[in-house]
Amino acid sequence: TTDFESAASTNSATGAHSVNKRLGDIAGGTAAVNLRGSMEPRRCLMAVAMRWRRCYTAGHVAPTLRLDHGTGRAARRHVGAAAVAFVESSIFPIPPDVLLIPMVLAARAKWWRMAALCTAASVLGGLAGYAIGAFLFDAVGRPVLEFYGQTGSFEAFRESYNQWGAWIVGGAGLTPFPYKVITIASGATGLDLGIFMAASVASRGLRFFLEAWLLWYIGPPVRHFVEKNLGLAFTAFLAALLGGFVVVRYVF
Repeated sequence: TTDFESAASTNSATGAHSVNKRLGDIAGGTAAVNLRGSMEPRRCLMAVAMRWRRCYTAGHVAPTLRLDHGTGRAARRHVGAAAVAFVESSIFPIPPDVLLIPMVLAARAKWWRMAALCTAASVLGGLAGYAIGAFLFDAVGRPVLEFYGQTGSFEAFRESYNQWGAWIVGGAGLTPFPYKVITIASGATGLDLGIFMAASVASRGLRFFLEAWLLWYIGPPVRHFVEKNLGLAFTAFLAALLGGFVVVRYVF
């Protein structure tokens, strides 16, 4: 019995030494192993955890798990950006650019996907805003106008709005002007749905694709310009374009 216990003890000690030695190597060397070949359990586990965390972050350990984890986070960010782009076009005050910009900078090779996602979600959100304007006008707006005797004034406004509707929707889709105001107003005035959708796709697509392309092509140095000045540049461009049309029509 004594010989058996002695052999078992010797084998156990040898096995423990081998395991501790291996853990010490994984943890970053043999410095964490004492002279008798043992390692404090808590210290060993913490060292191993830190070693694996560093390798995991660097992409050297469990790349499949890291890819799955990154893919899940990316999917959540994409869903969040699409949701913000959708509700911003109808009720939400924060534009999707606040998510689009860091997302493109984090994965610049996918810039066109993110721009397409924001464009599609924003156009669909604009369609929801159009529906809100149409249904609320019939349910609330029209009775109020009839009560105050302003139906004629609104009809004149409707005619003017529909005459310039494509420009109004396009301008709101490009510039910092609240796009949701125009989507709801378009529904309330009964702007032709085809014109509304075409102007929405063109303006929102130009805005998001140009933003994403600049961030892909130039990178972080252009971020400040995109965040602070691109909307003003769109506004100036639109004003110059409309001014040119006015000059051509009324001067020449």
